[in-house]
Amino acid sequence: MKFYLVSVLMCLLLVDYAYGYGIYIRKRRMTKPEFKICVPHQFLDSCNDMAKAETQDGSIVSCVGARDRSQCLSLIQQRSADFTPVDPEDMWVAGSLADEDFKVFDEVRTKEEPNAEFRYEGVAVVHRDLEINSLERLKGLKSCHTGVGRNVGYKIPLTKLRKFGLIGALNDPALSPRENELKAFSTLFSKACIVGKWSTDPDINKRLKRKYSNLCALCEKPDVCDYPDKFSGYDGALRCLAHNGGEIAWTKVYYVKKFFGMPIGNSPGVESKENPEKYAYLCPNGTKFPIQYPTPCVWAARPWQGFITNDDHIANIAQLQLKLKELNKIGEETQATWFERVLTLNNKTFIHEATDVLPAKLYLDKANYTDVIERDYGPPKKTVRFCVMSADEMKKCREFSKMAFSRNIRPQFDCIQQDGILECLKLVRDNGADILTLDASQADLAKREYNLKAIVSEVTGEAGGLYYSVAVVKKSSKYNSFADLRGARSCHPSYGSSAGYNAPLYTLINLGLIPQRSCPYVKAFADFFSGGSCLPGALASENNPEDNNPASLCQNCVGNVDGKDIEKTKCKNDLSEAFFGYNGAFRCLASGYGDVAFISHDTVVKNTDGANKDKWAVSLASADYELLCPTGGRATIADYAKCNLAKIPPNMVVTNNAKNDGEIDEIRHAIIEAGQTFGKRPDLFKLFGPYAGKKDLLFKDSAHGLVAIDKETPVMKDYEKLLQQVRSCDHSDRK
Repeated sequence: MKFYLVSVLMCLLLVDYAYGYGIYIRKRRMTKPEFKICVPHQFLDSCNDMAKAETQDGSIVSCVGARDRSQCLSLIQQRSADFTPVDPEDMWVAGSLADEDFKVFDEVRTKEEPNAEFRYEGVAVVHRDLEINSLERLKGLKSCHTGVGRNVGYKIPLTKLRKFGLIGALNDPALSPRENELKAFSTLFSKACIVGKWSTDPDINKRLKRKYSNLCALCEKPDVCDYPDKFSGYDGALRCLAHNGGEIAWTKVYYVKKFFGMPIGNSPGVESKENPEKYAYLCPNGTKFPIQYPTPCVWAARPWQGFITNDDHIANIAQLQLKLKELNKIGEETQATWFERVLTLNNKTFIHEATDVLPAKLYLDKANYTDVIERDYGPPKKTVRFCVMSADEMKKCREFSKMAFSRNIRPQFDCIQQDGILECLKLVRDNGADILTLDASQADLAKREYNLKAIVSEVTGEAGGLYYSVAVVKKSSKYNSFADLRGARSCHPSYGSSAGYNAPLYTLINLGLIPQRSCPYVKAFADFFSGGSCLPGALASENNPEDNNPASLCQNCVGNVDGKDIEKTKCKNDLSEAFFGYNGAFRCLASGYGDVAFISHDTVVKNTDGANKDKWAVSLASADYELLCPTGGRATIADYAKCNLAKIPPNMVVTNNAKNDGEIDEIRHAIIEAGQTFGKRPDLFKLFGPYAGKKDLLFKDSAHGLVAIDKETPVMKDYEKLLQQVRSCDHSDRK
C-alpha cells in the first residue's frame, strides 16, 4: 500500500513537472525575440525559406512583403516591419522622410577590404612633379575620368569643384542639365576623356560630342568617345594619366593600389610596371600626398551598403546583429537563393557589425556623400513637373520623385494635381506643368488643340509597344457578331479613349451598323447600345459644356462604390468611378452591368485567374470570357492578334511644343533614364505596376520601359486615319 501511494505521488510529481516544463517551453518560445525583415514581393518566397533556417541565437526572423524598397522604408517607419537592406541612396531617402528615426546598424563589406571604413573612396591623382599649390591650378589641365554620370569620375569631382568655386552655377536655362555639366568640364579642362552616352537621343549625343569635343580628346577613340575605351573606367583613367597625356585622374583608392601593385586590404602587393613614386594624391585643399601614404586624402567616399532599422530596436540590436551574422554563415555555406536576393550578399561580401549605430543621415555625412546625392544646378532649381489627376497618383509621383532624385536622375521630378485630363492639358499648354501621360487619342487631341507634342512612349510586351482594342463578352452570352450587339449594354474605359471608344465607334461605322455622317456619332452610338452604357466622362460638365450627350451613356455607371459621394462620382472621368479605365470597364462586364466591354487585349488576363486580388475580381476565370470578332464569330482571349478592332499606339508622354530643343531633351532624358533605372530594378521602386491597390498610375501597369519618340510610326499613322473618320462629324475626343 505504501509502495502504491509513493508510486502515485511520483506520477503526480512527474505530471506536474511535465506540465510546468511545457508551460516554461511555451513561454520561452513566446518570448523569443522576433525581427520582421521587409523585402519586395518578388523576393518574399526566398525570404520565407530564409526564415526557416535554424540558428543558435534563439531569435526568429519573419518576412514582410512590400511593393519595393521604398515602401519597406515606410513600413519600418510605421513599425509594420523592423529592418531591411539598403543602399546609401536609400539611406538618403530614409533620412529625408518626416519624423524619421532610421538607424544603420550593419554594413555589407567585402572580404578583400574587411577593415575599410567605406565602400570606396574618390581621389584625384596627379603627376608628382606637377606644379600645383591650389585648386585654381586645375584650370586648363588635361583631365581623365571614369565616364559620364559615374560616381568617382564624374559626380564627385563635379560636386566638389562646384562647391570649391571652380565650377559656376549649372543652371543655364537654354541648356539641359547634362549639357550644363559638360560645358562646365569643357570650360575648366583643356582636354579630357569622358566616355559614354551623353544623351539618350543619338542625334543629341552626337551633337554634344561635336560641340564639346575637347572632352573626348584624351580617349582611345575620340571620334566615338564611348565604351569600350582603354582610357575609361577606374583603371582606364589612370592609364590615361600615365600613358595618354593626362595630368589629373579621378578614380578610386582601390584602383590606385591595384594599378601600382600595392597591397589591398588582406591581399599582398603584386609586381607592377607603373612607378608610384612619380604620382601623388591631390587633396581638396590643393596639397599633394605621395601615393604610398597609408591614408590618402579623399574628396568623397561612398558608404557601404547596410541594414537599417528604427529606434525601437536599438536596445535589442546586438541580438539582431547576431542573427544576421549566423544567417550570413548559413547562406554562404548552403549557397541559398535568399543569400543574395534577401540579404544582398555574395561569396565576396559579409555582414559587418557597424562600429557605431548611426542615424541614416549622419552615416552619409561621415563619408561626405550627402552633397554628392543632393547635387543640383540652381538657383533656380530645374524640375520636370508631372501633371497628375488623383490623390493616389500624386502620392506615387512624390515617392517616385524622391527615389529618382536619389539615383542621380536630373532634373528632379515635381508633381502638380489637377481634376482631370482637360485641366492637365491646359496646364501643360500654359507652362504650369511640363509633362502628362496620355493614350493615343488623347495625345492626338493634345497635338491638335493644345500645341503639345509626344516625346516618349511606353514599352509593353508587344512589338513596338502597341496594344489591341478588343470586344469582350461572357462565354455564356448569346452574341456572335457585332450586329447582335444592337440594343445591348456596353462598358467603356472613358469617353474618347482609344481602345474603348474610338476603335468600337470606327468598327460600327465601317460595318455599316452606324451610318456614315449620322452626326453626331455619339448620339448614334448611344442609340445603338440602347440598353445603356457606362462611358465615364460622357456627360456635359463645367469642363465640357458643349457636350450634350445622351444620359443613357452613363446609365450603367456606379460611381465610387467603395466610398462617399456615389452620385457625385457617377460617370466621372477618373478613378473615383469604379468602372473607369480598362480594368473598370471589365469590372462593369464581370459585375453584370454590361454585355460587352471594349478594352485593351491584356485587360482580362490582368484581372482573372488570381492576377487581381480585389474582391470583385478574385474569383474570375479567364476561360469564362471570349473575344467578339468584327468579322463575325468569337475567339479565345489569347487570340487577340487575329480578333481585334484596331492596333493602338502605346501611351505617350507629352510636353509643350513651344519648348526649345534643350528643354525637351532634358525632360526626355529624365523620363527615359527613370524608365531604365526602375524598369531594371523594380525592387527599388516599382514605377510600372499597381500602387497602393490602384492601377495605371503615371504609366500603364503593363509597361516595362520608356523610349524616345522621334517620328510617327505606321501604327500611329493608321490610328490617325481612324481618328479622322471618328472626328468627321463628332466631338467625342473632347473629354
